[in-house]
Amino acid sequence: MNIVTFEDIKNNPDIQIYIRKADESLGALGYTEHAFAHVTRTAQTANYLLTELGYSERDAELVKIAAYMHDIGNIVNRVDHAQSGAVMAFRILDNLGMPADELATVIGAIGNHDEGTGVPVNHVAAALIIADKTDVRRTRVRNQDIATFDIHDRVNYAVVDSRSMLSEDKKYITLELTIDTHICAVMDYFEIFLRRMLLCRKAAEFLGLTFKLVINNNQLL
Repeated sequence: MNIVTFEDIKNNPDIQIYIRKADESLGALGYTEHAFAHVTRTAQTANYLLTELGYSERDAELVKIAAYMHDIGNIVNRVDHAQSGAVMAFRILDNLGMPADELATVIGAIGNHDEGTGVPVNHVAAALIIADKTDVRRTRVRNQDIATFDIHDRVNYAVVDSRSMLSEDKKYITLELTIDTHICAVMDYFEIFLRRMLLCRKAAEFLGLTFKLVINNNQLL
């Protein structure tokens, strides 16, 4: 068995193709950006969470690996992409020689990151969920014609500032957003992202944290 590192995954040409092609598929369907900017930011946030909460260096690296690969299943179909991605990741990581216990943790996290079916089944899954669902920003919107925005374009484009912060006492994780209400009402954001935020709350609880959502200085969760 081999120690598969995050650098191995990041520099793997096949994985790079899967990420790029999966994002192209989502672009054709009208979804926001899910390419290298998203998976890199998700990996960094998830790694930060587990590191700050005292998990091992290896756990912090495993969550980076899971986060970097978490959306490759979109190349198959958006429907059940978490499960498709987990199966794809199993094949890739097994061929790279990742030990079975680590492999099980990573694919469990990937297979449980979507708000439709996901559950924080382990600490890596919990950190991945929070990191993925809190990546809300204007630059993820592909459509440059505001007049033709759908609700998802509008709520993402309205976010002018987004911060995920772990409290100093490590009891709270807060997603703090500043939304331009001329573009999108606060309640529109809350309606679209409610299931994602509730899953973040479950994931935070798994890690011994309380999840807070603050929009324009108003706490909604």
